[in-house]
Amino acid sequence: MINTTLKVFALSSVLITSLACSQKTETVKAENTADKTLLVEADSTAILEAKKKAAKEEIAKLPKLYNDKEDAEAKIAEVVKQAKAENKNVMIQAGGNWCIWCLRFNNYVQTTPELNEIVDKNYVYYHLNYSPENKNEKVFAKYGNPGEKFGYPVFIVLDGNGKQIHTQDSAVLEDGKGYSLEKTKEFFTKWGPKS
Repeated sequence: MINTTLKVFALSSVLITSLACSQKTETVKAENTADKTLLVEADSTAILEAKKKAAKEEIAKLPKLYNDKEDAEAKIAEVVKQAKAENKNVMIQAGGNWCIWCLRFNNYVQTTPELNEIVDKNYVYYHLNYSPENKNEKVFAKYGNPGEKFGYPVFIVLDGNGKQIHTQDSAVLEDGKGYSLEKTKEFFTKWGPKS
């Protein structure tokens, strides 16, 4: 009987020890998982901060195109008048100086002779400001608030009479961290004035 009691006691001790070890292992695994999660979160935060810093530096270097103090409605009327006189269409690039993709697009077009030539030949170009200082809500409403649907930049093409003939999401023109030459060229060519 003592022998059986000792065996039961020994077996109980082994089970309790195994259970305790198992719980300790699970606790260590949980701590390691929590540590790994914290490391991943810290790495993600560091990467995000580095990207924000790089974007700010890039924005600082690019020309600022948008005038938040301008009367956009009056300026568009003036641009339409000019386009009609020159037999061109109006290309409205809506966005703001806060928008890295807006500034990148303008820089890309200005520094790519092939695109610059197409734009100069076919369009009177206007940068329509959208910013906390001036959202130009009345003007954007007139064109269907395309920034709400597509984000920025967004392109609004008007004919020489000021009629809206196309709205273009800029994302379809992107290629990596820039823009596709072929897609951008096709866009500008397609929506130029019809002779």
